This record gives sequence, C-alpha cells and structure tokens, in this order.
Amino acid sequence: MTSGEENARRQGPGGPGGPGGGGSGLPADPRTAARRAAEVGRHEVGLRSLGQPNSLARQYDFSDDSYEWRRVFAELFGTFLLVLVAAGGPIVNARFGGNAISSGALVVAPGLMVLAIILFMGAVSGAHLNPAVTIAFTLRHDFPVRRIPMYIVAQFAGAVLATLVVTALVGTHGTAGLTLPGHGISAGVAMAWEAVLTAGLVSVITGTASGAQQIGAMAAIAVGSYIALAGLIGAPVSGASMNPARSLGPALVLGDWTSWWAYLVGPLIGAVAAVAFADILRGRGGGGRRAAQGTLGPGWLPGRGEQPAGPQPGSAQSADG
Repeated sequence: MTSGEENARRQGPGGPGGPGGGGSGLPADPRTAARRAAEVGRHEVGLRSLGQPNSLARQYDFSDDSYEWRRVFAELFGTFLLVLVAAGGPIVNARFGGNAISSGALVVAPGLMVLAIILFMGAVSGAHLNPAVTIAFTLRHDFPVRRIPMYIVAQFAGAVLATLVVTALVGTHGTAGLTLPGHGISAGVAMAWEAVLTAGLVSVITGTASGAQQIGAMAAIAVGSYIALAGLIGAPVSGASMNPARSLGPALVLGDWTSWWAYLVGPLIGAVAAVAFADILRGRGGGGRRAAQGTLGPGWLPGRGEQPAGPQPGSAQSADG
C-alpha cells in the first residue's frame, strides 16, 4: 500500500473533509475525540497557570467588578501589616527600654515587610499600600479613577487597625508610632524631605511597573530596598514615612496631629513629581496597568496571555476605568 493510500485509509471515507476526518485531525471515534480534547484542555490550563497566580480555581475573579472586595481587602490587610511593623517597631522598642531593637532594624523592617507583601498579594490589588502610589498610578493612566476612594479608605483603615492592635497589646510608649520631625527640624523641612523621598519611592514603583520593565518579583526587591535605604538616611529627619496612611492613621488613633500636614502634603508633592519624571523618562501614559491593578488586571481573560482587554494604557478611557 502506498503512503497516499495509507493516509486515505486513516482519514476514513470522505477524506479530510468527509465524516471520518472533518479536516480536524481528530479520530473518528467520538469518545476518543472527547478524551483527546480533554487532555489538550488540561495541558493548556496547566501551561496557562504558570506565572498567573490563582488562575486555576478562580479564573474570572479579577476581571469581574463584583470581586472588587478582594482588592480592597488586600489593600487593607497589606497596609495593616506595613503599619504593624512601621509603627509597632518603635512602640515595642520603647516598651522594652529603647534598646530592644536597633535603629537600623527599625527602619529596614518596613522595607522588608513591603517586599513580602508585594510578593504574596501584589497579584490581587497591585499592593499600593499608600495613597500617594494610588494617585501616581492614576495620573499615569494605569489605574481607574473610580477605584481611588475605596483603595484610600482601605489603606487608612488598615493603618488605623494596626495602630489599635499595637497599642491595645503593648500600650503607648515613646512616640507611640507617630512620624514626627527630627530634633531641630521644622515641619516645613520635614515636608520637603518627605517630598524628596516619596519622589524617589514612586519613581522606583512606576519604573519597575512600566510596560518595558515589568520585572515581576524583582520589583518587590527594588521597592523594598528603596524603602529600607530611604529610611536609613531619612528617619532622623522626618521619620521617612513617604505614606500619608502610615502617618495619619496613628495620628487619628492617638489624637496627636503634630506636623500632620507635612506627612500629607509632602508625599503628594513627591508623587506628582515622580509622575512628571516618568513622563520625561518614558513619555506620557503608563504601561504598568497589570502591575498597578494586580498581575491579572481588570480586563484579563483566559487564553489572552498578557494582553488586557479593553482600552489600552494611555487611552482616553483607561483613566476612568
């Protein structure tokens, strides 16, 4: 039998377009075809799941606005953990005599916590943990305006809850977790210092989240490292907050509003400056939409790879969702 006859026999009557072949390459037996299709489907799902967290069990959650509560809870929980370390460290240190935790460890700890938070829940909400970051992503057209209020409410709620937990368990000691200007530093200088430090922080965040530089887990290391390094040089001057929620949450709980405006205005000025720097470095528009809103993004659909559905970053519609 020739090779052509053998191929015709395997394809069955009607050839590739007939009932035996159908041009699909699947066997004539419907049960075998269904079994092979199921195997192909399992392989595709397995391959798709690599590098896409939570995509097996809940594939559509992050493209569905009814799951916005997941993102909001992630911001609340993440900010809670950040402030638990940032405000709790000084309180615990003061409670045990002032020498229990070294000054270096106190300022490095928040950076390490942010690194961990980005790694374990960045895919859910983008791990902003900071109103200044949320606003910066929005100005870069990477985050919808409609999500800003709940994100910021969640961030402040997380900061307040963390302060309540720490003070309830350990008490109020030392500066009680407040961020205050250093000795001999005016509120105006503290504000300017916070603006400079925040401009650097937001530049690192938007840079590692840009379309050309979405470097995954390395972004967590970059951001965490910056926070630690900025804390080492900035803590003696202003406390190196770089985060209105981290500063104003404890102030609200403790009723101490000393120089509070410096820790609101400074980070916001820094965030706007960082967006201007990003425009200079990479042009207008973002390119970090997936990173800003979580790895999967609001328009992610199975099988579409890394291309989000809907308006692309930088379009007129992407700024408002």
